[in-house]
Parts: sequence; C-alpha cells; structure tokens
Amino acid sequence: MTSTFSSHSQGKSLPEWLSYLESIHSIEIDLGLERIKLVAQKLNIDFSFAKVITVAGTNGKGTTCAFLENALLKENANVAVYSSPHIEHFNERLRVNKIDVDDQSFINAFEQIEAARADISLTYYEFTTLAAFLVLMAQKPDYIILEVGLGGRLDATNMIDADIAVLTSIDLDHQAFLGDTRDAIGYEKAGIMRGGKLAIVGDDDIPNSVLAHGKEIGADVKVREQDFFLISEKSRWQWRYQDCHFKELLPTNIPQANVATALTVLFELKIALDEPKVNQLIQATSVAGRTELFTQPCHILLDVGHNPHAARYLAVNLKQRGYQKISAVVGMLSDKDIANTLAPLTDVVDHWYLASLSVPRGAQACTLANKLAVDETKLACFDSVSAAFEQACEQTQEQELVLVFGSFFTVAEIRRLLLP
Repeated sequence: MTSTFSSHSQGKSLPEWLSYLESIHSIEIDLGLERIKLVAQKLNIDFSFAKVITVAGTNGKGTTCAFLENALLKENANVAVYSSPHIEHFNERLRVNKIDVDDQSFINAFEQIEAARADISLTYYEFTTLAAFLVLMAQKPDYIILEVGLGGRLDATNMIDADIAVLTSIDLDHQAFLGDTRDAIGYEKAGIMRGGKLAIVGDDDIPNSVLAHGKEIGADVKVREQDFFLISEKSRWQWRYQDCHFKELLPTNIPQANVATALTVLFELKIALDEPKVNQLIQATSVAGRTELFTQPCHILLDVGHNPHAARYLAVNLKQRGYQKISAVVGMLSDKDIANTLAPLTDVVDHWYLASLSVPRGAQACTLANKLAVDETKLACFDSVSAAFEQACEQTQEQELVLVFGSFFTVAEIRRLLLP
C-alpha cells in the first residue's frame, strides 16, 4: 500500500515516524525475507566494508554482543551493534562506538526507505532494520554486530551474509513461530550460518538439527564442550580453545557461557588475548536489564528474562547472592510459557507481586496467579507493574532483594523510576 504520509514525511519527528511504522503492516510479526530483500536491493544495501558478526539464540544474545563490542573497542576499532527490542529509547537499537544513533540519522533513513519501497509493505521491525543498515552504510564501522530479533533463518538481519555466525543458546520460546521442540528451534537459528564461514555455538547441549544443517551447507562449526571449553570452579573459571587456556578468570556480571562464546569469536578474529586483558573485559561488561543491580531505594535486581531457560539461569544466580528474602515483581506477555517460566523460581522467591501489563499481548495479573504453583498467601495481584513494585519495596528490608523480571516492558517501567 502507498500511504499519504509518504508525500508529507519531511519534517516528521522520530516518534511520529515510529507511530506511522506501527500502522503500515497488518501483522506485527511476519517472518520472511522476500519483502525486505526487494527494498534492500533498491537501496543497494552492502556491508562489504565491514566484518559482520550475527548473533542468534534464545537467550544471551545481548550480553554476548556487549562483550564482543567492549573487546573490539579495546582494539581501537569502530564497532556498531544493532539489537532489539529497546528498553527505554528507540535509539538504543543502534549504537556506534557505544553512542546511540541520533534521531535525525534514523529520520533520514526512514525517508529513503519510504521513497524506495513504493507499494511493498514492511513490518515495523523490517523497516527499522533497513534504517539501521542505511545508517551503518553511511558511518562504515570496522565491525558490525547484528543481534537477531527472532529465530534466525527468516529474521530481517539474516539478509546479510555474516562473516561469523554465533548461536548462544537454544531453548523453547516463540514456539508459535519457531516450532515447539529444541530441534525445530535449533534449525531456525542455524539459518544464520553460511557455507564456508565460521559458526560458533555456545550451547553445550546442541540439537542435532544445528549440526546437521551446518554439515549440509559446509559451515565451519565450533561447539562448546567439543571444540572450546568452559570449566566452572568455586571462585574462578577457565576457558580453553586450541592452544589458548586461561585458568584464573574472574566472576562475571553476565553468564559465563556467553563470555566463553565471545572469547572464541575473538580468538578466531585474531584478537590478541591474555588473562589480565580478559579479566578487565569481564569486569567492564554488564548490560542494562540483565541481572542489573540497583541499591536504592532497596536492593533491586532487574532482569528481562521471559522464558524457562532464562528463569533457570536466574534461579541459580539468585541462590548465589545469599539474600535472606526475595520478593518478585512479575509482568509477562500472554503468549509466553508463563507456568514453566515461573516454576524454576518458586523455590527461590518468598513472595510474589504479580502485575498486569498494559501493552498489546500483556497478561493479566490473575492469569499469572493461575499459572503460579505457590500458596495464595505468598502472592498479591496488582493493576500495574509500578503499583506492584511500590508495594514490594515498602515491605523489603536490609539483606532482602526485590527481583523485577518477566518482560522488557516490565523492566523498562521500573528502570525509568530508578535512573537519576
């Protein structure tokens, strides 16, 4: 469809553009590369000037990207990271040398795409991904790190042939789009691999579909616990790959598996690594909304985890922190596996503050309550995340923690309250 907006798009603000993009395609998630490739050809999208790393996975994409970004910046390279969704501001989706791209750069790109697409309908994600690509072509960084939005094979980022494909983890999420088994989901994520190119897999329980696809297309696949190794110990941990072995690595702010995966990528990029340098990177790497700790007005941990795999990791992480009591503020989308996401935390969380999410696909607090297998005296329901959080904080004392998790929307609402 051709919109009257296109002929009057000059001078529109970024929020006006984003509102428009939400209206031009009838389906929010509409996987496939046909539409975006047609428009990309018109725009001459070309990343031949950069080394491209594409990162897919059920969880761990953002933290893996962040570690790679920090390491490459230490090499005085120009590094861009494209990711989604954002937590607070749309501009977070594209940063170059850790600086979010400005409104006008996005606006200029949107105007180019609108002029080029004619009657080709694009989703919000496809349109904004193309805009990011146009900005990257203008800025020409040395490295481009692309975080896959959903799946891999049919995600808009996969129109780019990456030099290195990274798969962080494979578990159940987005089953309506990717399939309801790890094998089916693994096949979708393995779609970012390319024949003759390197693919690094950080999951230590890799589905057969991933290895089979890699073999079929002739990708050079390196797998954790087969080709590179992570050895966890009480206060230190180890990473080993080929002739490189670091034995005294510090505790991490992000999952160790994602650091190990990123280190393997860096080794293959021929980045000089030594133990002190890696430990500096470990200490410097944390990501907003991923086990992010605030200490005011009480101890608060924010985590965007929203599927069973993320919840299992979170449960282990919480047990290691040693709090006397943990209260959880939870808001989730209705199409998530709510019961199996909450279940791993029932032995860790003492009291539940369940909140309705007032966004499309948001679940009601009563729905969460029905899916949560705990005594009714341990939970309370609220109309909003903010109301649930306020009550949780009021009832939290020293040596106790408020956990906020379940969705990017949940974390974003509370993070805005905590930032100065």
